[in-house]
Amino acid sequence: MAAAPRRALGTLRRTAPLISRIVAALFGGYALAALGSVAALALPMDKVQAVLTGMQASFLIYTLAVVWVFAVRSALHAWAGLLAAAVPLGLAALWAWKGQGAA
Repeated sequence: MAAAPRRALGTLRRTAPLISRIVAALFGGYALAALGSVAALALPMDKVQAVLTGMQASFLIYTLAVVWVFAVRSALHAWAGLLAAAVPLGLAALWAWKGQGAA
């Protein structure tokens, strides 16, 4: 009877990093792409061009985020990398939301 909980715990230890990476790729990549899309409004260009640039950049950002998540050594590094990329994009997006973005 005691072997079953140990086996379940061992399975959880093996699959938890993979599940964390999948969640980071799906939701973290989406959040990063959304921030990048809004942050493009902070670029010094016409608003229509900034929106189109942000939309196109979001596809690249999402793809690179997914590749990054599965390329790094650990799930913790994956989350840290996403957070490090999100901070400047978030600041630029906040600046654009406040109204100082594209004219």
